[in-house]
Amino acid sequence: MSNSSEYATFWEHLDELRARLIKMLLVVVVMSGVAFCLKDFLFNIVLAPKDGSFVSYRLLGLPVFSIQLINTGLTEQFMVHMRTSIYVGILAASPYIIYELFRFVSPGLYDKERRYAYWLVCSAYLMFVIGTLLNYFLIFPLTVRFLGTYQVSPDVANMLTLQSYIDTLIGMSFMMGVIFELPVVCWLMGRMGIISGALMATYRRHAIVAILILAAIVTPTTDVFTLFVVSFPIWMLYEVSIFIVKASKM
Repeated sequence: MSNSSEYATFWEHLDELRARLIKMLLVVVVMSGVAFCLKDFLFNIVLAPKDGSFVSYRLLGLPVFSIQLINTGLTEQFMVHMRTSIYVGILAASPYIIYELFRFVSPGLYDKERRYAYWLVCSAYLMFVIGTLLNYFLIFPLTVRFLGTYQVSPDVANMLTLQSYIDTLIGMSFMMGVIFELPVVCWLMGRMGIISGALMATYRRHAIVAILILAAIVTPTTDVFTLFVVSFPIWMLYEVSIFIVKASKM
């Protein structure tokens, strides 16, 4: 009798998960559809960093420049429109997705675990958004400006494709969002006893070298200024992580 009850409970949970996944998928589809319909508004935002009038360039006092994007495939513009809309749709629907997943998992947690899980999820989401925004307003524009205007010779003109531009923007946004999860991951590892603030402080020099290598991978430029701009916030994240790990032990 108990086996039958457990079997039924398992399938009830599976049905609930399926229902929530369907809801999440529908919200993503709706949000992606809205983004697809708002094509002009969407690409005014997405393509803004390619022009020298972008807000970040004005604040940094950089010389005005402009990059002309080209299309080389018959279906490329439509496919880029679709992919960009889906990515934006997922970002827009992510709060609801997290909410549904948390509602599914939280009944199986104790009150203390539920509170920890709530703050962990909210912090992780907030840090991902901050990383994405930092990439859009600072790191990606500097990368575009350097690589888009770099020439080995005046005889060689840059012809940048729309697909290359969008792929770089989406890839770097996702990567910076993941990198900004560092304080959350360190806090979790600290609570589990895997690392300590003292250990992180001891290996600070090694971490700085690793951060410089990571920054060079994220922004494949030879521009020292861009490398510093990317490395500095990641280093600050590491220092904040040390403080967070130490505070979690108090």
